[in-house]
Amino acid sequence: SFYGRVFPKKSLHFVHSSSSLHWLSQVPSGLDINSKTPLNKGKLYISKSSPQSVLDAYSVQFQKDFSSFLRCRSQEIVEGGLMVLAFMGRSSSDPTTEESCYQWELLARALMTMVSEGLIEEEKVDSFNAPYYAPSPEEVKLEIEKEGSFILERLEAYEVDWDGGAADVEIMGGGTVAKLSRGQKVAKTIRAVVESMLEAHFGKDAVIMDDLF
Repeated sequence: SFYGRVFPKKSLHFVHSSSSLHWLSQVPSGLDINSKTPLNKGKLYISKSSPQSVLDAYSVQFQKDFSSFLRCRSQEIVEGGLMVLAFMGRSSSDPTTEESCYQWELLARALMTMVSEGLIEEEKVDSFNAPYYAPSPEEVKLEIEKEGSFILERLEAYEVDWDGGAADVEIMGGGTVAKLSRGQKVAKTIRAVVESMLEAHFGKDAVIMDDLF
């Protein structure tokens, strides 16, 4: 895990982490599948309906993991070395904002629809919580300052175009070319990222995964 030591001491001049640090080392404590009462019922991540304890659990886990990452890299980088980190975040201080959790909300709604159709068990949805957190710039800055090993030289935020921008085409059977709708492109993007996690929890049923996405 990159939340532990990876390289020899003082061996790196430059570190680049891309699209990784929004993944937590584990599901936040208290939200895992061993909990008797699901705190985040019917949801996969932080949402508008999540209790404050869920928001706090995710925030604490991010602080713990990011601090550990910084501490471990500080031991591996030479004095004066540089680090560039790119990962998902949010511009708002509110962790329930749509920019932070809308994709997880879409997945939760789709899964709960499948529950109502008898395709999956509700307990399976209640016991899944994504090991993911999109921090705000303030949270990132605060953790860097608290850990103390690095000086933040620059922080920039970029919007992600979930549907890929320009029109995409897909090669179908027989060489037929079909244009993908915006919804199809978003679904394929999300599926490419989270399908393996969902399969590990809900089972490797290709029909269920196809229906979900």
